[in-house]
Amino acid sequence: MYEYISGKVSEATPTYAIIEAAGVGYFINISLQTYAEIENLGEAKLYVHFVVREDQQALFGFSTKLERELFRQLISVSGVGGNTARMILSTYSSKELQNIIATENAVLLKNVKGLGLKTAQKIIVELSGKMLELGASDLMLTPTTSANRSAAYDEALAALAMLGFQKAASEKVLTAIFKEQPTIGVEDAVRGALKRL
Repeated sequence: MYEYISGKVSEATPTYAIIEAAGVGYFINISLQTYAEIENLGEAKLYVHFVVREDQQALFGFSTKLERELFRQLISVSGVGGNTARMILSTYSSKELQNIIATENAVLLKNVKGLGLKTAQKIIVELSGKMLELGASDLMLTPTTSANRSAAYDEALAALAMLGFQKAASEKVLTAIFKEQPTIGVEDAVRGALKRL
């Protein structure tokens, strides 16, 4: 129905963005990948996928067509909804996810919060052949750097809270991450935390 929404970035958080286009503010669910691409932009273009269910209508937005295609492939698997697919794309970059599925690494895939081994195996069985069709991707993200550790730490902590993680566990993991890499960016800190929580 919608191909993309392009406009002013009114608000951007690690889980959603509000894009104002033609006077209308669109609430769009996003992954960490997309957040890293748009967080410092005044204007952005997001490729969208519109989900309609009995109890909900939601827009999911992506900075690249590849990420949107991976999202669509993921939600085509029985038992994988929009939020689970977004969590997978927040934990792994598009390239990492393609490699995990193409190499059939279910153990690595099940590290995503809320994803069991059975569902991870089902994703791999159903999508492993399709990853080769999508081709290799050169969309490795450049890490965002932050001179101010406390600001990056606080933002990462807030992002994990929005994703449903307990504060105490998040703080413990983030403290360890920032100790290892003091200049790590928000997106990489959250991604690292998702792999450890």
